Amino acid sequence: MTRRLAVVMIIVGAAAPCVWAHEIRPAYLAITQTFPDRFDFLWKVPALGDDMRLGLYVRLPEECEVTTEPHGMFTGGAYLERWSIRHPEALVGATIHVDGLATTLTDVLVRFERLDGSTQVARLRPTSTSFVVASAPNRLEVAFLYLLLGTEHILLGIDHLLFVLALVILVKGTRRLVATITAFTVAHSITLACAVLGVVHVPGPPVEACIALSIMFVASEIIQGARGRAGITSRRPWIVAFAFGLLHGLGFAGALSEVGLPQSAIPVALLFFNIGVEVGQLVFIGCVLTVIAVLNRIRTWWPKWAEFAPPYAIGSCAAFWIIQRVLAFN
Repeated sequence: MTRRLAVVMIIVGAAAPCVWAHEIRPAYLAITQTFPDRFDFLWKVPALGDDMRLGLYVRLPEECEVTTEPHGMFTGGAYLERWSIRHPEALVGATIHVDGLATTLTDVLVRFERLDGSTQVARLRPTSTSFVVASAPNRLEVAFLYLLLGTEHILLGIDHLLFVLALVILVKGTRRLVATITAFTVAHSITLACAVLGVVHVPGPPVEACIALSIMFVASEIIQGARGRAGITSRRPWIVAFAFGLLHGLGFAGALSEVGLPQSAIPVALLFFNIGVEVGQLVFIGCVLTVIAVLNRIRTWWPKWAEFAPPYAIGSCAAFWIIQRVLAFN
């Protein structure tokens, strides 16, 4: 009960931005080498309505020769543009800029695929608006980049964090909490690897809707437990965490598929993306437990309704996401 009451302050802060979960969409630039000196470009920019887009534009080196003029269209909440170029040095050492990025809050994910199947990936930000095409990425660079991608994904994924928060509220005892989080980690690691490697194929929208449903389920379990009717999550939390962890792993895989994996270092990229997810998850849990400890020291009195505020806040966000994501089905 103390843990449930203590996290009410966390929920109040988290509930306000809940409707924007996964709404900070990055732009995406894919460059595919088709011949030693020729490249196809795919430029995807978040749309701002039916006929407006973010003012982000790719600027190539002067020595690039456009062989196919850009052709763009609005589709699926984004503006897509394709074109082809020729470069005498296979773009090695060339600097590619994204104009307009410095005045936004948006990131740009870049994926450069060579003829031999090797890839270079980069993440551009308002403070770093260009990247240099390398001859070949080394494993250390791949590991560091995918570690950051995994950490950022979990820390920006409010739905995943609310599920973990619900588990922290519900599970009593340090050993049980460790076992529960471990089960969640093992499960989403399995499905993340299977989905990314092509072993399983599940459409993204239903997965996202089911993730929201999993959050609502655990929130309802908290409420039932507070009323003296302990559910399966209270009795066997690791079983529920493992089952829903399999689902959340498919959600992580969807984010990773937007960037892709370097063919020459798939195990390294997959391993460090997963490690990044775990690092972000542990950071979040550590912050929650720290806040709980501080509030337990300074609290003097809690009203009765405060016991139900956290699960109702979590469940409300999850209910909104379920409706939003189901309505988005094509």
